[in-house]
Amino acid sequence: TMALMANLTSVLRRALGRTFYPVLQQAIGFGSAFEGWTASEEEVTYRVLVPLTTPLGHIFYLERDTDQQASGRNFCVHVNLECRCPREQQGAYMLCFLHHPDVVRGVTGQPNLLDTLCTGSYLDVKKTVRWFCTLVRASWQRLPQSRSWHLVLLPSKRSCNLRLTNSQESFQVRVLFGVQRHGSDIFISSRSRGAHTPSTMWPETYSVAETKFLRHMARQAPQDSSHLKCLQLLSGILAHKDFSIHTIKTIVMRLLNTVPVSQWHRRYFLLQLSDALEQLRLSLEEKHLEHFIVGNQRLPEEIRLPPDIQRARPPNLFHSLVQDPAAHSQAMQAYLDL
Repeated sequence: TMALMANLTSVLRRALGRTFYPVLQQAIGFGSAFEGWTASEEEVTYRVLVPLTTPLGHIFYLERDTDQQASGRNFCVHVNLECRCPREQQGAYMLCFLHHPDVVRGVTGQPNLLDTLCTGSYLDVKKTVRWFCTLVRASWQRLPQSRSWHLVLLPSKRSCNLRLTNSQESFQVRVLFGVQRHGSDIFISSRSRGAHTPSTMWPETYSVAETKFLRHMARQAPQDSSHLKCLQLLSGILAHKDFSIHTIKTIVMRLLNTVPVSQWHRRYFLLQLSDALEQLRLSLEEKHLEHFIVGNQRLPEEIRLPPDIQRARPPNLFHSLVQDPAAHSQAMQAYLDL
């Protein structure tokens, strides 16, 4: 999958070399398929994030959405044209993107990013997805994978979903787009916040950091560690009880971050399961489960967080249970039914 994305990104970057569209960086794999486990036996979905950086003559400013009604931390990507004039002679350089955009457009024959993928002055998720999907459709035959795989683009508004099939197997690749925050492992991304997510909203995502943490722990844990088997089993069981996979993953990551790695040996498998279920019960009773990444001071050094994420108070993933007694009762009953 990563070879496919590397080939695809390389082909697209060559095609976009003389344009003012976002610059596609190397794709980053995240989620269960890249962590060594899967929650079901259904068709495997590989999730990748393609970081976007600014083309020549453009600047991205990430603006935090302060709407208290919206869930999570959300941003908008404000696109500005860059001044390329000498410091003491504003407007003197005729190929300045800021002062003479029409001249630049006429000379290069290319529209700037504000003309193409923005709504107003903000980068638009849906326009970005449509643009990328069009590029993939036009470029597929140039990829070596096209000789042995059949490609279908599946409908989606905030990601580019690819299904690849041959005579023996099939899998999906879900491509999300993001902008990196402060050179860290935290991105704002094109993922959805629900059916009515505004097209200029880019929610913050911690998935890359979570995958990096699980890969780090896989290197530290005993060779026959069963922490991924524990995660897979719990996710398969609890997902059918309306517990989110992210809830289960958060509990297992918290245990991995506190229990000595030697205790994740295969012979302690039943104890690991018991500890995870007990942690779930306590969290449900207290209606409180802290986010694993935000505000966590005990992460491995290799996981890079922006300063505001390091200092932030961890959000409560069970906040909805505090507000909705009926939902809390339902969740407790689902646990007891196990």
